[in-house]
Amino acid sequence: MARLRGKVALITGGAGGLGSATARRFVEEGCRVAIADVDDDAGESVARELGDDCAFVHNDHLDNDSNAAAVVFAVDTYGGLDILLNNAGAPYTGKIETADDEAVRRSFDSNLLGPFRMTKAAVPALRARARETGKSASILYTASGQAINAKPDISAYTAAKHGVRGLMRSVALELAPDNIRVNCVCPVATDTPLFREMAREMSDSMETTIADFERTVPLGRLARPVDTANAFLFLASDEAEMVTGVALPVDGGMSAY
Repeated sequence: MARLRGKVALITGGAGGLGSATARRFVEEGCRVAIADVDDDAGESVARELGDDCAFVHNDHLDNDSNAAAVVFAVDTYGGLDILLNNAGAPYTGKIETADDEAVRRSFDSNLLGPFRMTKAAVPALRARARETGKSASILYTASGQAINAKPDISAYTAAKHGVRGLMRSVALELAPDNIRVNCVCPVATDTPLFREMAREMSDSMETTIADFERTVPLGRLARPVDTANAFLFLASDEAEMVTGVALPVDGGMSAY
């Protein structure tokens, strides 16, 4: 299939579980993808695996110059930019009474400030592409089930992801006149290295923590990276031309509670 034929995407955190899974689905559907990440080895590996339609660029989404360079890289490599996926982020667990201020700040920066800065850097290229093609450009964010619901002991992460949802809604209204659609996906706990790291921090037994999560999901399992990737695929495609300002749960029914 070719639901993204002719489109170019820039995916931050593209070397990790969700990012690489989404890059793979986008390439399968005809998209050319620049993956951006701080992990050069993993990023280069993903780009080699996906072939000529995927290229890697080093990026720290907290750095404005690095963001500008990543956007230029995508445009110069593939001729424009239709899709920005703000996927990069970092876990944080801990009770509010014992929270380390520096760690909390890093969580806010990585999960909210970084996506804000990358969005700012990409808007001119997305606007130009929408005008050139006559089709909408797309900004996407990886939010979380924590952007809709909440759990104890991850308050800093939950606050940051609620912030991502608010950022998405405001930017969707701001950029609608430019034909740039803005949405986020809110996955339930997803079986990625990042989630397993959080599970280890929350309990002595990672397997017990994962089983506990699964019991709270009506469909009875963690999400797979491809579950979220398929949601991003829809939102990035022309099938979603009338969809903006939406927080799409991929949560096995959690948000129905």
